[in-house]
Amino acid sequence: MSADDVDGADRRPDLPLARLRAWMDARGLPGAGEPLECTVLSGGSQNEVFRLRRGELDCVMRRPPSNAPPGRDEGILREWRIIEALRGTDVPHTPAVAVCTDPGVIGSTFYLMGYVDGWSPVAVGQAWPAPFDTDLEARRELAFELVRGAAELSRVDWRAKGLTDLGRPGGFHERQVDRWLAFLERVKTRELPGLDVASEWLRTHRPIDYVPGIMHGDYQFANVMFRHGAPARLAAIVDWEMGTVGDPKLDLGWIVQAWPEDTSTGEPSGYVDLTGMPSRTELVERYARESGRQVDDIDYYVILARWKLGIVLEQGHSRFVRGTTENDKLAMFGPIVLDLIRRAAELAETTDYRGPR
Repeated sequence: MSADDVDGADRRPDLPLARLRAWMDARGLPGAGEPLECTVLSGGSQNEVFRLRRGELDCVMRRPPSNAPPGRDEGILREWRIIEALRGTDVPHTPAVAVCTDPGVIGSTFYLMGYVDGWSPVAVGQAWPAPFDTDLEARRELAFELVRGAAELSRVDWRAKGLTDLGRPGGFHERQVDRWLAFLERVKTRELPGLDVASEWLRTHRPIDYVPGIMHGDYQFANVMFRHGAPARLAAIVDWEMGTVGDPKLDLGWIVQAWPEDTSTGEPSGYVDLTGMPSRTELVERYARESGRQVDDIDYYVILARWKLGIVLEQGHSRFVRGTTENDKLAMFGPIVLDLIRRAAELAETTDYRGPR
C-alpha cells in the first residue's frame, strides 16, 4: 500500500457491480450466476483495493482512485504485467486472475489477483503476531524470508517473461540523479541539507557491475505478506507501483538502508521491532548467496536508496505543506526525509567504496 492508503473497512464500495458481474461472466471466471460480495480493503491517492467473492472465486481488485492523475491506468496495467510475469516462478506473489482495460466496465483499468491468506508486518506494527512476538529465532527467519523474496525476484528471466519493454534498463544508473532531481524540483517546498553532497557522489560513482532484472522499487516489510504461524514463510510480495526492469540490487539497498548492525538493543527502527533480527551484514551475505550477485558495492545502493526514498517521501510532505491533502500522516515525512538525506550524505563522505576499478 502507499503512504496515503487508509483502512477501508468502514467504507462502502462504489463499484458498478452489475457491469462487473457481466464482465466476469464474459471472461469465464468462477461463480457465474452467484451473488458478488465486495468489500473495501483500502483506498488512497495511489490505488483502491477491494476483495471480491463469488462462488469459488476469492480475489482482490486494484484500480486507480476516481481522482487519479493521468497515467494511473498505465500504472495499473504495469503492475498487472509484473504479477502475470511471475506466474510459474519461485517468487512469492499473488496469482494473476484477469485484467480489464475497458473503462466502460468500472470507469478505469483494473486487475484481479488471487486473495492471499496471510498477514502484513505494516498492519501489526511493533507487536509481532505469535509466535514471532516471543520466539526470537522464529523472528530472525522473517528477515531472511524478506531477503529471499528479493533474491528470487532478481533471478527471474525478464526477457523470457516478455518484459523487455517494461523499463529502460540501459543507462539505469546514469539516469537516476537527473531524473529524481527533476522530480524533486517539481514538488519541493524547502531545501534539503546534504542533498548536493549525496547527488554529486552518485553522479561520480557507479556499481561494480550492473545486471538488469525485475526490481520492486519499494521493497520492505510494508510490502510483503507472510503465511500464518511458524516457520516464517513469505506468502506474497505486493504493491508493485514502483516495479520496473532496472537494478534488483536496489531492493537490497532499500531493505538495509535503515537496518542496524546490532539488533539486540531494542531501539525502535521504523515501523517494526527489529530486536533479535539478523544483522545488516547477515542479510547482505544471505542475499549474495541466494541471488548469486556480488555485494561489495552495497554502500552505493544504500546511498542511492536513502537519497531516492527521501525524494519520494518529500512529495508527500510537500502535499501536506501545500494543503493539497487531508492526510495528516504525511506530516511525519518531514523529519524522516531530512534524516534520510543527511544519512545518505554522511555515508557518501565516509564510505571506502570508490566504484569500479
